[in-house]
Amino acid sequence: MRRAGGFTLVELVMVIVLLAIVATISVQFVSLSTRGALDVSSRQQRSLAGVVISEKISREVREALPTSIRTNASGTCLEWMPILAASNYLSLPGGATPDSFEAVPLPGGASAAGRVVVYGYGSDVYTPGSPGPLSPTASLPSGASPVTVTFDGGATHRFSAQSPARRFYVVGEPVSVCQSGRFLYRYQDYGINASPASGLPVGYPGRQVMAARLANNSLAFKVTPPSLQRGAVVGFSFVLEDTESGETTSISQEVQVRNVP
Repeated sequence: MRRAGGFTLVELVMVIVLLAIVATISVQFVSLSTRGALDVSSRQQRSLAGVVISEKISREVREALPTSIRTNASGTCLEWMPILAASNYLSLPGGATPDSFEAVPLPGGASAAGRVVVYGYGSDVYTPGSPGPLSPTASLPSGASPVTVTFDGGATHRFSAQSPARRFYVVGEPVSVCQSGRFLYRYQDYGINASPASGLPVGYPGRQVMAARLANNSLAFKVTPPSLQRGAVVGFSFVLEDTESGETTSISQEVQVRNVP
């Protein structure tokens, strides 16, 4: 009589154990591969975010009035006045109550409005006064040369020095970039103050988020002031942090601000 074929209980248990081992190894392999892919993706995102943040700051700083760039005592905030336009004057304001001066028009028939700065070396542009390098708000119209730059509201002003290149700049109100917690903020529309980055707005639109996920207290600015022989140099560094894994990416950058006195 032929015996019936089949598996013994021991063979069945061994197969189940082997399948469990293979499944465990496969799951671990897939899990590690997935974790590695996520880690690489996170690093790439932090690197890209670092490039974007650095480029945002660099582009704005390159358009700053060199003699207006300054930091607070801790180096966590950078403040500057953005240049809106630049041209050459034909004559600086004269007379007892000077309220205008003649200048070369902007190219392309452009016009500009803001504060006029002439040769800000040796003076603090954040301390308005007459005489001084920073004027009240003024308007630079379009038209044929020469055009007349007029101080707004009938204001008068004398500049404390002349530019060797007869150069003047039209600048906007101060702008600041500061870190608060894990966020990087850009501040505007808060006026001119003697202390760097003071009186800053606490909400939108005066305060705008530039970036997030910065490591606490990681942002630091350093400014090398301009001179007649070289432009200003702004250096900054910060750290981006992944809150889940704790991994960090350090970013550092230097920006040269070209200058024509």
